[in-house]
Amino acid sequence: MTRLVLASSSPARLALLRSSGIDPEIVLPDADEEALTLAARQKNPELRAEQLVGMLAKAKAESVLTNTSTHGALILGGDSALEFQGQILGKPHEPEVAIRRWLDLSGNQGVLHSGHYLIDNRFPTNPVGSSMVSSTKVFFSKLSEQEIRDYVATGEPLKVAGAFTIDGLGGAFIDRIEGDSHTVVGLSLKVLRELAAGFGVHYPSFWR
Repeated sequence: MTRLVLASSSPARLALLRSSGIDPEIVLPDADEEALTLAARQKNPELRAEQLVGMLAKAKAESVLTNTSTHGALILGGDSALEFQGQILGKPHEPEVAIRRWLDLSGNQGVLHSGHYLIDNRFPTNPVGSSMVSSTKVFFSKLSEQEIRDYVATGEPLKVAGAFTIDGLGGAFIDRIEGDSHTVVGLSLKVLRELAAGFGVHYPSFWR
């Protein structure tokens, strides 16, 4: 069995992998997302969402390389953001921000981008990384203000990119998607398989 280390604190990514037959080892990344995002935007004011999530996924994966527990494994870092009307929307953190965001999202559409960075650390003296971003269009339902406030009050949208989930309570507020549903969760299994194949790793070898 090929070892997979997940450099992410996302319970959704972990749950998706486990439901797909993979039990990853968790090593929490040491990457300051806000500082990295600010620096990237200062360097490139026209930074696109795809570039941002790819950069952050790489930073997360690389941040755990010094942890000896990752030696001999493949390391996966991930990050997601919603592109909406020219804005890049990450985690809202505050209820007021989430409410304002949902008032805008209601009845509209956006594109959820998920960045993936996989490092082959089976030979720690020479780790090699590969990156891929997947994107899925999301169509949001038209919601009442009370529905929005009740949803935000659950706390679910505060810690997720774009202030919504498709695999939790927020799933009821998504009309439809165009693309890979796993991308919206934050981790495309198809992308993971393709990145692993690039390192000569047989995807089923991840299965428990």
